[in-house]
Amino acid sequence: MAVITYRQALTDAMREEMQRDETVVIIGCDVAYRGNPFGVTKGLLKEFGSNRVIDTPISEAAFTGMGIGAAGTGLRPIVEILYSDWITLAMDQIVNIAAKLRYMFGGKINVPVVIRAPFGAGGGVAAQHSQSLEAWFNHVPGLKVVTPIDPYDVKGMLKTAIRDDNPVIFFEHKRAYAMKGEVPDEDYTIPFGSAVVRREGADVTIVSYSYMSIRAQNAADELAKEGINCEVIDLRSLLPLDYDTVMRSVEKTHRVVIAQEAHIRGGIAGDIIAEIVDKNFDILKAPPVRVGMPNVPVPFNVGLEAMVIPNESTIKDGVYRVMKSKVGSV
Repeated sequence: MAVITYRQALTDAMREEMQRDETVVIIGCDVAYRGNPFGVTKGLLKEFGSNRVIDTPISEAAFTGMGIGAAGTGLRPIVEILYSDWITLAMDQIVNIAAKLRYMFGGKINVPVVIRAPFGAGGGVAAQHSQSLEAWFNHVPGLKVVTPIDPYDVKGMLKTAIRDDNPVIFFEHKRAYAMKGEVPDEDYTIPFGSAVVRREGADVTIVSYSYMSIRAQNAADELAKEGINCEVIDLRSLLPLDYDTVMRSVEKTHRVVIAQEAHIRGGIAGDIIAEIVDKNFDILKAPPVRVGMPNVPVPFNVGLEAMVIPNESTIKDGVYRVMKSKVGSV
């Protein structure tokens, strides 16, 4: 197995899929000659040419719509939104067209488009470049939403996304591109809707995804020194979401903290808690706890930014709360 970066895992997945299937194309602003500001598509123009790695004008609505149309007529486009914040400019195309075309045509066409979107905060790039908007798309039937963080998962799940006949929103955390991990040399894919237990534990379940799963593992290691044994689940996929793995863990620990980087209000965490309560409220010994960003725009000042981004300390505070409380307590 090779040790590669998150960035290289993305590049390798696209390269290998383009070699395997000539209908796979890449579309977006700065993906060709510049090779993406994060270096993710670097070298692919030289290898596959401008008919398959296509630079576009700065119009997310236009090139996302082009990718969706191409998907409906036989290609497998990978559309890149440079920052996920700007996915808002293509919401009509994604929500009202990509997610619904297969249903509107009675299943007669597929829409195999992948929309890659770097998301998350960090680095002081302000409110319009730091958001986590994944919950919006989790609300839309017809889409799939994934958020892998480990290079192994990133490569395997991007391959799965490219081969899927449905539209997939593939969120990449901007702070993760340099992270390294082991990746097999042979071809492999990872199914959506399959969470992974990153750390076994018996006292509290911490459920998280993307960069927050790294912070959850760090927090769990620190808590172990205090005698609190946490089980950490990395969801990897949000839609579909592996509720079975979550429920098995909570049935064991009876306490749960859901950690997301996104704003707390209207987020994935609240939805997971509702599902746990609906499925088996009686397994809980304490009220579930949400950890996330306060409901304020992300500040430009790096000091203020650090104050609002949830981190290891925030997660630990959530664990302390769930350990001290019990169902029915005031």
